[in-house]
Amino acid sequence: MKIRISGGRVIDPANGVDARQDLFIADGRIVQCGETPDGFTPDEIIDARERVVCPGLVDLRAHCREPGQESKATIASETRAAAGAGITTLCNPPDTDPVVDSAAVAALLQRRAERGGMARIVPMGALTLGLAGAQLSEMSALKEAGCAGVSNDIYPVENNLVMRRALEYAATFDLTVFIRPQDHHLVNKGCAHEGAVSTRLGLPGIPTAAETVAVASHLALIEQTGARAHFNLISSERAAQMIARAQHDGLPVTADACAHQLHLTDKDVLDFDSQCHVSPPLRSQRDRDGLRRWLNHGAITAICSDHQPHERDAKLAPFSATATGISALETLLPLSLKLVDEGVLSLSAVIACLTSRPARILGIEAGTLTPGTQADVCVFDPGAWWTLDHQSMRSQGHNTPFLGWEMKGRVTHTLLKGRIVHRLAGGED
Repeated sequence: MKIRISGGRVIDPANGVDARQDLFIADGRIVQCGETPDGFTPDEIIDARERVVCPGLVDLRAHCREPGQESKATIASETRAAAGAGITTLCNPPDTDPVVDSAAVAALLQRRAERGGMARIVPMGALTLGLAGAQLSEMSALKEAGCAGVSNDIYPVENNLVMRRALEYAATFDLTVFIRPQDHHLVNKGCAHEGAVSTRLGLPGIPTAAETVAVASHLALIEQTGARAHFNLISSERAAQMIARAQHDGLPVTADACAHQLHLTDKDVLDFDSQCHVSPPLRSQRDRDGLRRWLNHGAITAICSDHQPHERDAKLAPFSATATGISALETLLPLSLKLVDEGVLSLSAVIACLTSRPARILGIEAGTLTPGTQADVCVFDPGAWWTLDHQSMRSQGHNTPFLGWEMKGRVTHTLLKGRIVHRLAGGED
């Protein structure tokens, strides 16, 4: 099918493009931007006037829950939600059941996403067998099966010697190690940021040092081994500063922050709102503002959703006993665009944080409108206001503190491999 996306503001940070022009697609690939190619007769024309046309979004961290926790969500439901949010590529952490520590499980995730045809899943392989932290996984097989990297997710590695060997082993296969920096002894069953708010509410606190100690330890091992690493879900200003220093010193490290950490703070848990129970915890306003500065600086390379859908009961217990996480696919783009309105980043920089930068971290062909690449495209209206409510959410999980918020910026079309997988018509889906 040949498609012409007409009259939109095309923003492609990977190629330095930000101009009002047409985009041409044929046979599932980008043909070109600008003038109509010779002999090109479109089967469909998408009117993108007053809209932004950019690469399909790439989410570095999204839990689809399948296999193992289908009561919370499925690959079908979450890739459908992703398509409605302009996301064409999801990186799924390895904490499924069974764990993604074999080529068979990695292939299963990709097959089920392909069967649904709404978004692509790039699996993250387990760093250790069963995520138990002791025995290294077969990283070569995981890479061959399509894993973009390896991670032990939130689970601790037995000791620094195992972590050193894992970094060395990953480096031999040119695999990026994805690190969720958290010292489990310092977390010590905490559930909120250690500070005035947690003290006032009587909630066990998680100190900033739980993150910074882990970052420092891993940076020392990265310097020792020369392995390439990415830090997931940075939540504190100090940790971001440490990573910036390491990048300045030439270490091959990148980092991301999730969208809700760039807007919410520990004050949002003052009424024991379990929808704000997340890990890492919402930290101080100083930390939030610091994350924004380091995002602008470039030390924080990408913005992710850290999508964690839950069934309703998971958030109904007392705060400390509730499950952590937010259903966040559908708020990734509007919360990121809010940073533009608040003067934190330019529109082009925000789109880079959601497309070309995460794609480069994963080492995949995505996040670009380069001619010849797969036509994964997001078209959104940057001025459209809408309200997030239960009816508008496509995710199976509705656990989010942003219900009732007015959001600015709505996806009108999503294309995956040149096929329209989401279309918003007349203001309704």
